[in-house]
Amino acid sequence: MTRPDTGVRLDPGSFRDPTNRVFQRDGEVLRGLDHRATRDWRALAASGFFRALLAEEKVCGTEEVAATPPWSAVLRHDRIPYVSHPYEWSFGMLRDAALLHLEILRAGLEDGFTTKDGSAYNLQWRGAAPVFIDVGSFEPLREGEPWAGYRQFCQTLLYPLLLQAHLGVDFQPWLRARVDGLEPDQMRRFFGGARRLLPGVLTHVHLHGAMQQRHARSTTTDVRAQLRDAGYSRELASATVRGIEKLVRRLDRPPGGSHWSDYQRTCGYSAQDRLAKERFVEEAVAGAGTPALALDLGANDGRYARIAARHAGYVVSVEQDPAVVDALYRALRAEGERRILPLVMDLADPSPGGGWRGVERAGFADRTRADVVLALALAHHLAIGRNVPLGEVVDQFAGLGAPGATLVVEFVHPEDPMARRLLANKPDGLFPDYRRDAFERLLAARCRITRRWELPSGTRTLYQAVVDG
Repeated sequence: MTRPDTGVRLDPGSFRDPTNRVFQRDGEVLRGLDHRATRDWRALAASGFFRALLAEEKVCGTEEVAATPPWSAVLRHDRIPYVSHPYEWSFGMLRDAALLHLEILRAGLEDGFTTKDGSAYNLQWRGAAPVFIDVGSFEPLREGEPWAGYRQFCQTLLYPLLLQAHLGVDFQPWLRARVDGLEPDQMRRFFGGARRLLPGVLTHVHLHGAMQQRHARSTTTDVRAQLRDAGYSRELASATVRGIEKLVRRLDRPPGGSHWSDYQRTCGYSAQDRLAKERFVEEAVAGAGTPALALDLGANDGRYARIAARHAGYVVSVEQDPAVVDALYRALRAEGERRILPLVMDLADPSPGGGWRGVERAGFADRTRADVVLALALAHHLAIGRNVPLGEVVDQFAGLGAPGATLVVEFVHPEDPMARRLLANKPDGLFPDYRRDAFERLLAARCRITRRWELPSGTRTLYQAVVDG
């Protein structure tokens, strides 16, 4: 939403806290503060713990700039390279985001601050490094009051982690379904009987849900007064946060084996094919100048994302298998990689817009205008495996690139072993247009083909093209 004649574009995901609002103007990410939020911000900016977090890049870079009406103060934030949503993260990513949230809260409590909320959406990524972005969430701690963000933290961070760590259920569809996360009532249905005794479940699911029901008719002021009377203190709040930290660190779901986790070994590439493909991709990305954003669709183990990262400012690596993404994330984290962001996404069902009016959380296509798009060994999976018309597949690839973007796409011929395997499970004659000449015609309708290269196997062709404006 853009305000006429001001050049200000309000962030559709920033409206729930009436004291501050994120907006963009002249390419800058800004946050307007009212009088109360300004007072809280200036106290925060003077605190030691916040300066340390900024220095360690655990909180996005923030500085106060000249105020403009109607705001009492305006902050400028460093821009996050690519905005993602928690339902696009792997288990390890969600856990590390939760741990950073708790670390920041614990540091704040020790210095007399807390956070108003505990949402997973308060965090973003610089490659494999999480960063806290909701600077407007900080406020001075009022003695005797509980952490206001506990419920949000449970519903958007802790509960999804419990679901996957204890039951092996991928959390992504549950978070995608509801912007506010999983409710305690939902979780209790998963964790009945002996499962109540699994780590974290009794306290944070069953007791939490019971407390919510008990206080359903009480005002927030009543609940706070009861806690103060019961002796709730900053020390107790810090101990509670440390306990949750200990629990989250114990939760784990190491990436398991899957068809896709072994794809590089079983996909049928010869060594000559792989080398030729890597060379083609490197030349294409390098020839794109200095692309700010490269997109690797169907990234698998990130082989080509890493090649793209040699030349691009930032790479978003998209793969549908959560286990594969988690393995890639853990490897990137161990390397300290900050320019490759791995995301979980099924490209036959990419993230739609969500939340309030369907725009609070922007859909994948609305967030993505890459300078380079890699779509390698992917078109046949969508066209044959998922029954998406080949023209629609090409439209999706080209549509994720900005006008003039470089598109690198691989067409797997019908006679290729992988294509034959997919076609064997389909009725005869269902895909008469799945042919190389048809693919080239469709690609040329959306792009200008600048280079083609047949791999040594003779059953796969690489194309480099420029997306039409």
